[in-house]
Amino acid sequence: MTPPPNRFYITTAIDYANGDPHFGHALEKIGADVIARAHRQMGQDVHLCIGMDEHGQKVAQTAAAKGVEPQAFVDDIAARFRSMWDTLGVSYDQFIRTTDGPHKSGVRAFIKRIADSSPDDFYEKEYEGWYCVGCELFKPDNEIVDGKCVLHPTRDLQWTKERNWFFRLSRYQTFLARLVDERPEFIQPESRRNEINALLASGLEDLSITRARLSWAIPFPIASPLGGEPQGTWVWFDALPNYLTATGYPEKGWKDRWPAQVHVVGKDITRLHCVVWPAMLQAAELPLPERVWGHGFISFGGERFSKSAGVKIELVDEIARYGADAFRYFLMREVPFDGDGSYSVERFDAVYTAELANGLGNLASRAIAMIEKYRNGVVPAGAPVPLDAEDAADVAGFVAALDGSNGYLCHEAVAAVARITSRANLYIQQSAPWTLAKDPASAAELDRVLAALARSLARQAVCLAAVMPGKSADLWSQLGGAGAVTEVRYASLGTLDCTAWQVRKGEAMFPRPEPPKTTG
Repeated sequence: MTPPPNRFYITTAIDYANGDPHFGHALEKIGADVIARAHRQMGQDVHLCIGMDEHGQKVAQTAAAKGVEPQAFVDDIAARFRSMWDTLGVSYDQFIRTTDGPHKSGVRAFIKRIADSSPDDFYEKEYEGWYCVGCELFKPDNEIVDGKCVLHPTRDLQWTKERNWFFRLSRYQTFLARLVDERPEFIQPESRRNEINALLASGLEDLSITRARLSWAIPFPIASPLGGEPQGTWVWFDALPNYLTATGYPEKGWKDRWPAQVHVVGKDITRLHCVVWPAMLQAAELPLPERVWGHGFISFGGERFSKSAGVKIELVDEIARYGADAFRYFLMREVPFDGDGSYSVERFDAVYTAELANGLGNLASRAIAMIEKYRNGVVPAGAPVPLDAEDAADVAGFVAALDGSNGYLCHEAVAAVARITSRANLYIQQSAPWTLAKDPASAAELDRVLAALARSLARQAVCLAAVMPGKSADLWSQLGGAGAVTEVRYASLGTLDCTAWQVRKGEAMFPRPEPPKTTG
């Protein structure tokens, strides 16, 4: 099954419906959105799928504690998540929910397909062990410290004993080891692949994939030959297939999108996406996704952002500080998308002031003002200058950081544009257009300088459209660019010509923060 070469299907982890969106959610969704937007500007047919994971014991318990029905509870949570992604400009094409009817029927069809294709992969047995409601997983001894799950240290583990259906994951040990060896690009970055290799080396155990007496779940579609209690499908055996059911599986046309080009997920769930999910697909005799990208965590003061960790800094407050676009820029600039990073209010202030207010904002304001003052607002013709060639190298670096050839390194992409901004500001100082304007004999040189600045700003607007869609559209409009900046292809930037564009200076793109008030 070969997908159309121009198609790019990208997914994020679906978020668990147990609280408000936090910084970790935002990092993942913004990063995936930057990748998706960039691939649209590469001319690909992009489909970005995000959504909500709404079943499971944790949701049922939280809803009961609040005195509401689980469906009403997840409806409210889903609305809050969608509102946040809309606020942050996440250009998702699909928002899937595991309580959607088509998803539930798709999961049942998928499980039945596994049973038909690999009938020995499902079996029943009695099981007991420590269960983490936070992870919705039975925890092995090496993931328990002081009687607590290492990922949810504030939750008590529950000793659980019941008869369940199991998935024979151990059967896929050799298959998965060969997959990781023969397709090193399947798990990225390399640090995540090394972790999966270590996990495989320790051996795989079969998975308990149903829970007895769990009503808030998709009923497991295979009847037990022994009778007994009804079984609810384990939340991860319900959640992972969302990437497949989002294509319309098993209805006609699902093969037009599957397999996904990349799953973007947090490093804490790469085991599920790089071991359990490919084993499930192999059991169902379906193609595997092309790549899983496992990003790291974002922390504040050394603490991981999560509800259970009790970190109190509020996402909505930080977005309101300078607006959604500046927040997107800072996260992508500051937190490496292939590792862990930290968030600091002070650092956000510093980057905003240095790179956006004094950097890009000041550059745009000065350049557009000079074109208005010296050339009546019309960008003059001007031959290429060394600045153009230097910018071209960084544009190429920007594209290479996002096209998948080197993985998905959003932070490197933003760093490349930051270099273009810094170079253009330095060019203004070195060329001194205000001095050239005083000498009629330097008119042609002034034209070259102003034209070069307009081209550099246009390149920045085109690249940053994936990162700061609103501010980039504003800059493109002030420059007089035709059409939507999102429609400009990176491949065209080498021949970009801004001659005769009518500039129009607008409001400050990035107002400088007001100094703190003092009392005395």
